[in-house]
Parts: sequence; C-alpha cells; structure tokens
Amino acid sequence: MKQIQTKISDLLIFEPTIFFDERGYFFESFRRDSLPGGIKNFVQDNESFSRKGTLRGLHFQTPPFSQSKLVRVTSGSVYDVAVDLRKGSPYYGKWHAELLSEKNKRQLFIPEGFAHGFITLEDHTCFQYKCTNYYSKENEGGILFNDKNLNINWSHLSGIPENEFKISEKDTQLSKMKNFNSPFQYE
Repeated sequence: MKQIQTKISDLLIFEPTIFFDERGYFFESFRRDSLPGGIKNFVQDNESFSRKGTLRGLHFQTPPFSQSKLVRVTSGSVYDVAVDLRKGSPYYGKWHAELLSEKNKRQLFIPEGFAHGFITLEDHTCFQYKCTNYYSKENEGGILFNDKNLNINWSHLSGIPENEFKISEKDTQLSKMKNFNSPFQYE
C-alpha cells in the first residue's frame, strides 16, 4: 500500500495496489503495519449510505473520546475534507480535500485533532470508516461546514450548488472557528 503525505502533517492518503485479472480484482484494504507509529487499535467501524449532494460534517470527538479515522468509499464517490484543529499546529484552521471513490480506492487517514466531513458526488454512495475510539454523544463536536473563516468551497469541490445540499439540521447549527476553543494540541 502506497502512503502519500498531504500538505498537512500527519494527514495521510493510502493508495492500494490493485491486482486485476479476468475474474475481477483484489487489494488489501487495511494493513495495520502501514499506519503511523503509535496509532491505537481501531475499535469501531461505521458506515453511511447517502444520496448525491449529502453533506455530513464537519465533526470531531473531544478528549477523552477523540478519534483517529481511516475513511474510504466502497460505492460512489465523495470529496472528503479534514480540518486541522490542533493548537500550535502550523496548519491550524487549514483543510485538505481528497476525492475518495469506489474507482480510485484511496483512503484517508485522519488523526485525532481534526474535524471531518464529506459531500457525496453521486447517488448510492457508501462511506465506511474505522475509528480508534468509541462514539460518545457527550464528546461530539463540530465546526460549521460553510464557516467563512475556513473558506471551503463545497460547491466548487462537488459541482453541486449549496442550495441543493442535503444537510442535517444539527450540522447547520455547529460552531464557527472563531468561537471554538480547541482541546487538541499539536505534538
């Protein structure tokens, strides 16, 4: 599995080697030894299924339930976005977007201290992710997807006008970056 460093330290792309033949294909979708050193075991797998234009995020879990995630798409495609929330990071408040699809089979490793979200680019998109900690309702948090301070142009990424986004009421009420006091530290 090829590991690709993004412009934000610790945020990694994994690109599998895919073996094709007349029957189809085979690839390793997960190898623990390819993850950064010191990563905890994954304890929870999640899956969402969405229609085109569904925007989920930007979510995170605060300590002691903060999570690293390994995300991938098994059907359809998304633009996946991670925002660095680690105090002291030279990338604090910066974001990275990655096209993840059933075709490219790329995965994004998102360490603790990042907000995470995605927008689906087609109907019948299945998004899966592994987490290093359990979900805790009391520790869930988020940053508003269209916060002007982040300047994430979801419409440009997706080709979908913002007035056509399918987004939960909860996600439209999340905090703005200027009101966020990050519990995460850059190491």
